[in-house]
Amino acid sequence: MAKNDKLKTASVLSFNRHLDPSDGRMFALNWVDLAQGTGNTAIVIQEKSVRGTISNRPKSSKEIDPAYIDAAVNKANLQTVDVAALPQGKDTVAVSFTLRVLPNVGQPSACNDVAFAERLDTVVSNYQSANQFTELANRYAVNLANGRFLWRNRIGAENVTVSVERTINGQAKEKLTFDALNNRLNQAIVHQDQQTELQKLAAWIKAGLNGDEHVLLKVTGFARLGEGQEVYPSQELILDTSNAKGAKSKTLYSFGNKEAGLHSQKIGNALRTIDTWYPNADKPIAVEPYGSVTSEGKAYRQPKEKQDFYSLFDAWVNEGKVPEVEQQHYVMAVLVRGGVFGESDK
Repeated sequence: MAKNDKLKTASVLSFNRHLDPSDGRMFALNWVDLAQGTGNTAIVIQEKSVRGTISNRPKSSKEIDPAYIDAAVNKANLQTVDVAALPQGKDTVAVSFTLRVLPNVGQPSACNDVAFAERLDTVVSNYQSANQFTELANRYAVNLANGRFLWRNRIGAENVTVSVERTINGQAKEKLTFDALNNRLNQAIVHQDQQTELQKLAAWIKAGLNGDEHVLLKVTGFARLGEGQEVYPSQELILDTSNAKGAKSKTLYSFGNKEAGLHSQKIGNALRTIDTWYPNADKPIAVEPYGSVTSEGKAYRQPKEKQDFYSLFDAWVNEGKVPEVEQQHYVMAVLVRGGVFGESDK
């Protein structure tokens, strides 16, 4: 097929993810025992019942009446919530997970159009030959080294260390250690004192994405918070939104025996927070088709500006319009993320 022959995106088109983290297990230990790796204690989620006070914004003139406010304050606002905290005698939280780095980026798990699949294979092969996923590997490595996957558990910590072990045949063969607080969350580079370790970590990820080697990493982040301090597992999305009296208002994610944990999706979001190629970028955001940041209620990659994934991807594959190299990195990062991207044939 000639390069300028325009195609239509396959109606069935999906990709598996190629950075595949497990759920993160959370446990407690003392910072002084970190080097020995001893004294680990599971962090157990517990329920707490509290009496809250009125704090919502008034909705009508009636609700700003002093008598109404006084009456509302006197009503008990009872809540049951899940909480997780370091036990007394332990000052450090750890989050541990494994990460598989998988090859064949850009190869669809499902595609119902042979011509489109062939053109896509050519586009991905050309990108891989020119770039070898080097830029993406470097940025993923940064997000491991800076401990972004710890999320709120990283904020305000006195010390934060990340260890990454390369596992081969079930055995840890090599271990890298990073001082996460030396590595800023709003930059895509690592502190100069850790460049050697970063380059090695990026090389592992690159080898996995290119299919040169099987890559399985065990990642553990340690944050020194203080004895008894609250820690932050993932919060469960409760689909039953009924306001039944006595219903729990916050449910935290746990493993079978109530041990605190982080969702693999939350860890994956942290690892792919590498997009600094969107218009007027001032910070990394997670790689998403529309550059969506739900906590801000904003999409940074608008279709109107032709900077979203679908506009760039369709123009590149269907029309042969090669985007700037930065946007090529972005499109490939979305394919690493995986998803369903078919175009309706209706």
